[in-house]
Amino acid sequence: MKQQEINELTTPELKERLATEKDKLVTMRLNHAISPLENPQLIKAQRRDIARLMTEVRKRQMNENK
Repeated sequence: MKQQEINELTTPELKERLATEKDKLVTMRLNHAISPLENPQLIKAQRRDIARLMTEVRKRQMNENK
């Protein structure tokens, strides 16, 4: 997910997407523990996407409080 795509989302959509991505990461980790994923770098990419989403949520919260 690119930063431009994240910026286009509304705050409720952003929070919903964050929850979905976290669930997806948990599923990927469980699947990887049972049988190795074809591309384990996907877990790293997923974590980074979650971090980008969380950063944007936090940035918007900080702007609301000003």
